[in-house]
Amino acid sequence: MENVIYPKMVMDALATVTYAGTKKNVVESGMVADTPAVAAPQKDGENWKVKVVLEFPRDTDPFLKSTVKAAEAAIKYYCGKDVEVEIETEFKSKPRPEVGEMLPGVKNIIAVSSGKGGVGKSTVSANLAIALARLGYKVGLLDTDIFGPSMPKMFNVEDERPYAVKKDGRDLICPIEKYGVKLLSIGFFVSPTTATLWRGGMATSALKQLIADADWGELDYFILDTPPGTSDIHLTLLQTLPITGAVIVSTPQQVALADARKGIDMYSNEKVNVPILGLIENMAWFTPAELPENKYYIFGKEGCKQLAEEMQVPLLAQIPLVQSICDNGDAGTPAALSSDTSTGLAFINLAQSVVTVVNRRNKEKPATKIVGMK
Repeated sequence: MENVIYPKMVMDALATVTYAGTKKNVVESGMVADTPAVAAPQKDGENWKVKVVLEFPRDTDPFLKSTVKAAEAAIKYYCGKDVEVEIETEFKSKPRPEVGEMLPGVKNIIAVSSGKGGVGKSTVSANLAIALARLGYKVGLLDTDIFGPSMPKMFNVEDERPYAVKKDGRDLICPIEKYGVKLLSIGFFVSPTTATLWRGGMATSALKQLIADADWGELDYFILDTPPGTSDIHLTLLQTLPITGAVIVSTPQQVALADARKGIDMYSNEKVNVPILGLIENMAWFTPAELPENKYYIFGKEGCKQLAEEMQVPLLAQIPLVQSICDNGDAGTPAALSSDTSTGLAFINLAQSVVTVVNRRNKEKPATKIVGMK
């Protein structure tokens, strides 16, 4: 049976490496900057890959080379001589903020979620962010779907590459700004035509970097476009950020509504306790361009409205299924950019509803606490 390598194995190996500067091992010295990244072979002939980031007090550290060499040897000894080891070095400047102290300039964090894929959650996230910006708010949008990022295309910034800025003694990623929204996505850092084959630890590590190591600045609303379902990504967000509230997106059909209930439960159960701000019924009806007054309920009628009444949460909007929404998303010009169309107006009204429920939530309920889960 093939030897399987886990991050804990790597950490155990590193615990045998002494750093001469402290006379303790590199783990005890707090020099392992993040969870070691481990990647399995993707085809015959390839080896396991291990990536470790070691943090030293300064770039002129006299023990740097010997420590790195010893770390590489220890990993190969404990995990296998054929393991490909990459060790990056960082140097202490100002440390990353602790959990609970990230994004100090952000007033409200909104998770846009769905129980299943294909219900238009990312379209809603993009248009909600733009609509809030058009109402005069400072808005950030984080594409947290590490394995299927779509925001670079929706904002027509696929060729953009964020750069680093030096701020308060730290190197921070500068978000891309478009349509009045600050935007970051893993899609800016990976090939758009290649699948992202990462294990859970690597994905969550990347997500934390996009949150904590970026220059988000002052924001009224920070929108999280989450992946469909319930996953490691959702847990990472809940354990990293005090989410003000969640918005659940669903189509009216019963299959989607069944999964929407799971999404509602994920946020509202007693271990998490993130308020549900409301539901959004996407693809509520179909309206053909040549018959703008007609409504065809091809996915069922008012399913989300009925679920909202049952769960005693607001129905924030009913967004119609219109060809132009899809076309605008593919072209990188989301519908919310124009309030002269029925779809653009629908997203502006959605943004106003979100502002209303967030203000009510902040007035009536205590601030959300970060989830402590093992």
